[in-house]
Amino acid sequence: MLDWTDRHCRVFHRQLTRQAWLYSEMVTTGAIIYGDDLERFLGHSEDDVPVVLQLGGSGPEDLAKCAALGEEWGYSEINLNVGCPSDRVQNNMIGACLMGHPGLVAEGVAAMKAAVSKIPVTVKSRIGIDDQEDFETLVDFVTQVHDAGADGMIIHARKAWLQGLSPKENREVPPLKYDWVRRIKQLFPEFPVAINGGIASPQDGLAFLQPDGDLPAVDGLMLGRAVYEKPYLLTEVDRLYYDDVSEPLNREAVLEAMYPYIERHLSSGGKLNQVSRHMLGLFAGLPGGRMWRRYISENAFQPGAGIEVLQEAYRRVAQEIQRMEEQNR
Repeated sequence: MLDWTDRHCRVFHRQLTRQAWLYSEMVTTGAIIYGDDLERFLGHSEDDVPVVLQLGGSGPEDLAKCAALGEEWGYSEINLNVGCPSDRVQNNMIGACLMGHPGLVAEGVAAMKAAVSKIPVTVKSRIGIDDQEDFETLVDFVTQVHDAGADGMIIHARKAWLQGLSPKENREVPPLKYDWVRRIKQLFPEFPVAINGGIASPQDGLAFLQPDGDLPAVDGLMLGRAVYEKPYLLTEVDRLYYDDVSEPLNREAVLEAMYPYIERHLSSGGKLNQVSRHMLGLFAGLPGGRMWRRYISENAFQPGAGIEVLQEAYRRVAQEIQRMEEQNR
């Protein structure tokens, strides 16, 4: 979710779910250590808690330093990403290429664990990379991460091809092997294991919290693209996973809840499209959903654009919904 789940996105998503753990986009250790603006890379709203800082890096000392900073800045967990297949990161020994170096990942985990005092350290991985075809290689990787003291793993149930496939293709082409993730849970029954990859909705994810034949349930799941593209799906999470029967906000109320945040962002010199780009899917699947997306895309980047762009977009959506309702009477 590089460049996607930034601080603005997480504030928006928190209007939709009170309980789900939200993850930052992957932030490299180099950006944190050598950048000149910690607020840019570590700043977050108090309202987005619980929130996880996802790090990209391979140097144990740098990872430890950034983990300590993450705890200091109020993050609820530190997660090391060793699953991202992007060329942008693998050339710097970051992301999925680290699955070929389990010892180095283990050193990084141990260093981060030693650097934080109260929050967990977890790892997000794939089931393998490139020509790794045997389950035993994944077992060895997880064993080293586990023995280094990690507090859990999120496993994307696909391999990553570091050459020959784009990041988009790496999310779709390698086959899903959900049973491998369940088998890892079977081998490490006390180790928290969550599953990721190809899960279309919170409702669909419930199946993974139940055994499948002789294979056990996993402990949780991570949703990425599905809820980014259709964010209102997040309103199902609290009821389905946390037994929270509080009434979720409707779409209009979500929009209104964002206005004060957007106004503060604009008054501090920010631009509307930095926030609104994450809200394009709010009406996905409804009459007027495409109109909403198109109007904001065409107008939010204009100089001086403010919340009136969102208000006008919503007015058009409401008119379209009303028109469709009258047509169906």
